[in-house]
Amino acid sequence: METTSRLSVAIITYNEEKNIARCLESVKDIADEIIIVDSYSTDQTKSIAQSYHVRWVEHPFHGHVQQKNYALSLATYPMVLSLDADEALSNELKQSIQNEKKHFQHMAYSMNRLSYYCGKWIKHSGWYPDKKIRLVNKHYAEWGGDNPHDKLIPRPGTPVKHLNGDILHYTYYTISEHVRQTDYFTNIAANVAYQKGKRSNIFLILFSPVHRFIKMYFIKMGFLDGYYGFVVCAIQAFSNFLKYTKLFELQRKNKN
Repeated sequence: METTSRLSVAIITYNEEKNIARCLESVKDIADEIIIVDSYSTDQTKSIAQSYHVRWVEHPFHGHVQQKNYALSLATYPMVLSLDADEALSNELKQSIQNEKKHFQHMAYSMNRLSYYCGKWIKHSGWYPDKKIRLVNKHYAEWGGDNPHDKLIPRPGTPVKHLNGDILHYTYYTISEHVRQTDYFTNIAANVAYQKGKRSNIFLILFSPVHRFIKMYFIKMGFLDGYYGFVVCAIQAFSNFLKYTKLFELQRKNKN
């Protein structure tokens, strides 16, 4: 089994001045290299990041999956921790990675992700534990999934070890921000779905949002997250409505 004591951290950014320092602060003590692939930020992301002595690379954005695979390819060391700029490591997770780093024995590691939404940690609603594979040997995994919902996929048969601790995900600071991002992400999701041959109909438009709300709010106990648990579940249900409505609109446009 291949081992190494070196660790690269790969992050993609675009206008992340609000988040990037927190992310870098959480990894600076365990990273032997920090690579940031930026899609031409216009705010202070670059100046903040460079104060942490990162390797700064600018690259056009062609999709979340493509950008993250490009960042992965730039890593000097085989073992790579991939994070989004709005994420950070909990102290417990940082210690778990530090312990593994003494003698990496696995090619892939998973960890839980805990989301911070409008000032509240969301511990239900299907948002937690939200297990993610984020630490891999880059020769044994690659980013895949459908934009914007990317995921690191290990080579078939690769054992995955789960680490204690959480990725802390600082999602949205306001409900308006969540609604705007939902509109943006559903544009991408509808286009990807259409290109893959998926189709919408009135049944999906009407009942998919209802099913998602019931699943998140009642089955996944979103009600235990209080007011913001309800908001999260409602907006996520609305995102299903938008995705299938936009997909239906694409079908009609292209048919005509």
